[in-house]
Amino acid sequence: MSDSVSENQETNDSLQSFQSMSLNDAGEATHEQENSHKCDKQKIDILLKPTGNAPIMKKKKWTVEGDKPISWIAEFMKRYMKLEPNEKLFLYVNQTFAPSPDQIMKNLYDCYSTEGKLVLHYCKTPAWG
Repeated sequence: MSDSVSENQETNDSLQSFQSMSLNDAGEATHEQENSHKCDKQKIDILLKPTGNAPIMKKKKWTVEGDKPISWIAEFMKRYMKLEPNEKLFLYVNQTFAPSPDQIMKNLYDCYSTEGKLVLHYCKTPAWG
């Protein structure tokens, strides 16, 4: 009988060891998910430069969340500059191309940033690209 009790004890110890190992693995996975969530919320520095007939913004350097689309930036700028709803605002990355409205800021930053900033030129009429 003592053999079966010790066997049960060993089985319980092994099971508890396995359960704690699974919890640790899950805890690490949760920790990795939190880190990736923090990366999604990474702030990105952007530099806004006027071009052509665009009004000049008093504040040129901004920090935005990386998961925002470029269309969100354009709408924010239109409100900030108090443009009419029917007025258009064109954004260009590094004076070369206009990104699609659904392009995510982090992607643009990763590909086209210089000196830790993403440079966006803006104007009210088409300029480049």
